[in-house]
Amino acid sequence: MRGRTLSAGIALAVFTGMTVTLAAQPATASPSAATTAARPIAASAAVLAAPDISVSNVQAHLTQFNSIASSNGGNRRAGSAGYTASLSYVKTKLQAAGYTVSEQYCSSCTYPSNNLIAEWPGGPADQVVMFGAHLDSVSAGPGINDNGSGSATLLENALVLAAQNPTMTKKVRFAWWTDEEQGLNGSRFYVNSLSSTQRGYIKGYYNFDMVGSTNGGYFINRVSSTTAAPLKAYWDSLGLQPEENVEGQGRSDDYYFQQAGIPTSGYAAGASARKTSSQAAKWGGTANAAYDACYHRSCDTTANVSATVLNRAADGVAYALWQLAVGGGTPTNDFSVAVSPTALTVARGASVSATVSTATTSGSAQTVSLSASGAPSGVSVAFSPSSVTSGGSSTVTLTASSSATTGTVTVTVTGTGSVTRTASLTLTVTGTGGCAGGQVVGNGGFESGSTPWTASSGVITNSSGQPARTGSYKAWLDGYGSTHTDTLSQSVTVPAGCASYTLSFWLHIDTAETTSSTAYDKLTVQVGSTTLATYSNLNAASGYTQRTFNVAGFAGQTVTLKFTGTEDSSLQTSFVIDDVTLQAG
Repeated sequence: MRGRTLSAGIALAVFTGMTVTLAAQPATASPSAATTAARPIAASAAVLAAPDISVSNVQAHLTQFNSIASSNGGNRRAGSAGYTASLSYVKTKLQAAGYTVSEQYCSSCTYPSNNLIAEWPGGPADQVVMFGAHLDSVSAGPGINDNGSGSATLLENALVLAAQNPTMTKKVRFAWWTDEEQGLNGSRFYVNSLSSTQRGYIKGYYNFDMVGSTNGGYFINRVSSTTAAPLKAYWDSLGLQPEENVEGQGRSDDYYFQQAGIPTSGYAAGASARKTSSQAAKWGGTANAAYDACYHRSCDTTANVSATVLNRAADGVAYALWQLAVGGGTPTNDFSVAVSPTALTVARGASVSATVSTATTSGSAQTVSLSASGAPSGVSVAFSPSSVTSGGSSTVTLTASSSATTGTVTVTVTGTGSVTRTASLTLTVTGTGGCAGGQVVGNGGFESGSTPWTASSGVITNSSGQPARTGSYKAWLDGYGSTHTDTLSQSVTVPAGCASYTLSFWLHIDTAETTSSTAYDKLTVQVGSTTLATYSNLNAASGYTQRTFNVAGFAGQTVTLKFTGTEDSSLQTSFVIDDVTLQAG
């Protein structure tokens, strides 16, 4: 949790988009914080419908975060190697479980780095329930309660949801935020990136920041709101009598969601504020002592987490998730189909391709047979492979004969399994045939100034600090020895109808990094939204090396060729590029 309050107060939004029906809860004695980590009492039928989250599994994730910090300077601060390794750990687990996972680069963060977003493939896209936690720590320590506890709680809940694969009534989206400790920057960047329509899709955002404090309390953000109802209902079933999270107001990642008009809530167990006598009487623990005595300190390790408090938070998340987004009964087998790109242009006598992706949206994976309809006369459509297991992908190739009917049509791609699902693409057939060919990158040697490139200041240069391969100019990204990002891009039109398409550039990487195992500084090469390659300080070598790629998949399209160099806080790495070409022939 961030250490300083952002504003004097937060307006309370009333969330009316979700309804929670709860069975009557039995009266119970107030449990002590020293009791066992297992669920202490029998809950209502509604509570029992949700899975019991294994606190041991959550603790295993915390052990991994602690180990990552120990191997990377003792912390997991945003933008550091410890943060990157933490994100990689979470991402790998989610991808293996079947989530659609993406990284969002926060360019405006104090320490530019990535948010991690994961969606479970089920439920309507315009009805989203979102669960988030910040993944970064302060630089003073490993950040296991703050906020490995929230991050691990959400990760294990996400894995259990995937393993049970129930029918979904709403789309569930998980997020792990960067740069929270520097001012909630990662979540602010995400919220600001959403359109008003996308914000409207999010029916509730639930934040979990410090949910395992050793002298912890049971706090809920906006405890009396409709949004908080399922979180409160679970803790009420345990007789915990939760209170408003006053200490955390404006200090964690729910803030910018609330400011954008999105209903919010969440759990917290307390930070540096002190437990009152009345709280100690009902929750156990020590009165007049901090909820977390190791808040923002090096002692915030795995020893700084209460298994009891952590377990109750993890199970409460599961209860809320099941109440808000999970339907009853056995899930039916279903899948989705998508095509990318959704618009293609092909000349007579040429071919173009797109990727057909499938995903299991409920039940079990199944065989999906692919077919197409709507192609104009003279255009053939082929799939490779012609059937996939849902979750897999295929390449669709559209080939226009020399006499193909010209014009623009909609081609429907159909996936047939236990149900039928479709996706469409727009195909334009032009009357010009053959290959225009040639070099399509302008000023690839950088000798004619910056046009048509768009580049960060100082990237295109004739500085003697790094020699050009040919001529006097080259593109020099990074090399500052401090946190820095440089970009270099150009829009290119790739002609259709050619036999070959080769992107080539010469790259020299010079570094002061001494590691032989950790990629601290990186260069990413993209065409459109596709990442072709990532290089790092580990690829440093004397002289230039030619890098080549087959980019035939972009034939007939206008796309952006982009190089992005990111450098961490110390020890320079220079990525020097020269003689960029994209030859079609």
